[in-house]
Amino acid sequence: MTTLSCFDLGERMLGVVEARDALLTLVAGRLAAEKVPLARAHGRVLAEAVEAPFDVPGHTNSAMDGVALNWSTEDPGEVFLQVGEALAGQPFQGRLGEGECIAITTGAPLPPGADTVVMLEQLERDGDRVRVTRADRVKQGQNVRQAGEDLRAGQVAIAAGRRLEAAALGLLASLGQAEVRVRRRPRVAVFSTGDEVTAPGEARAQAAIYDANRYSLMGLLQEHGAEVIDLGIVADDTDALVEQLADAARTADLVVSSGGVSVGQADHTREAVERLGRLTLWRIAMRPGRPMACGVIGPDETPLLGLPGNPVACMVTCLVFVVPMLAALEGRSPTQPRWKAVAGSAFRSRVGRTDYSRGVFHCDADGNLRVVNTGNQGSGILSSMVSANCLVEIPEDTDSASIDDIVMVLPLFRFS
Repeated sequence: MTTLSCFDLGERMLGVVEARDALLTLVAGRLAAEKVPLARAHGRVLAEAVEAPFDVPGHTNSAMDGVALNWSTEDPGEVFLQVGEALAGQPFQGRLGEGECIAITTGAPLPPGADTVVMLEQLERDGDRVRVTRADRVKQGQNVRQAGEDLRAGQVAIAAGRRLEAAALGLLASLGQAEVRVRRRPRVAVFSTGDEVTAPGEARAQAAIYDANRYSLMGLLQEHGAEVIDLGIVADDTDALVEQLADAARTADLVVSSGGVSVGQADHTREAVERLGRLTLWRIAMRPGRPMACGVIGPDETPLLGLPGNPVACMVTCLVFVVPMLAALEGRSPTQPRWKAVAGSAFRSRVGRTDYSRGVFHCDADGNLRVVNTGNQGSGILSSMVSANCLVEIPEDTDSASIDDIVMVLPLFRFS
């Protein structure tokens, strides 16, 4: 059985770090590993380290087109006799003698007796005689890639817990890896609650709102590696919600909802969860995103988080609390990247509460990272999240940040 320290916290006001640490105890175990073709591994998290099975490069080779020769003697001279050529995949057979050279292309192996490559722009030819111009600029060993200078056989090429991006896929391919062992994607069931919530595309009653939160959450979760199970909109009916949650608990690693967690609401979420497990309502000392529910449902005690209904609060709490849980499930560090930036505008806060403002960072003419807010910081201003490329975190021991103060920014995922 999972130890639910989150229930020991009661319904008092919690700090962001305390709440996040408690939530991480619910997902202490890593997901199982599975083997996938390299072509389908983009964005997946490596389950075990990959070691180089051979030196990379596998042979000492030329870094450019030119001639390969021996420049190690005290007076190598300027004129060499070309005795052959080496192409990528077609090495020169033989050993170079003193005063000899071969034509060579990028990637072709250097033959025994050669230690330097001179590029074409520094060469003059007269039949099979090759003259090196500006010999004073030639350095022994130049334009040569040594065998194993990238990776030595047995060296860890990519550590476990790394999310595989384009460069990592290329490196794995260069090692001959047709398949890799990765963590299974976390399965996250997502639903919205409330009779006032309407699906996009449907007719909207006068007092209704379109369901923005579910789409924001699904996007955030997918950006951070999750496989989303869309449960849609669940009406304010306890029996219907119990049925949906029971199904979700059987298939998902985590269940996330939005709305229906504030004290005083028509809160069917709380009653439904307590039929299937346990729930505690938290008040988090943060803005936006104060009310949040934490619980477990089903025989496997599947974690459930009930996020606030306000659109920005819903996204911010997902980024601050759910994203670290996904990282832990995949065996990655739950610590999110933070950068220091110079405040280009004032950021409001108060002591005892962690504030997350929407911001836009950029590098100024001096190369300093600067950040300004996006204007109105209301928790319902969803357009401000579209404008932002980061969250500016003002910690609970700080009452505000003025222009030119140093602040911490949490970069947001953005397509370029």
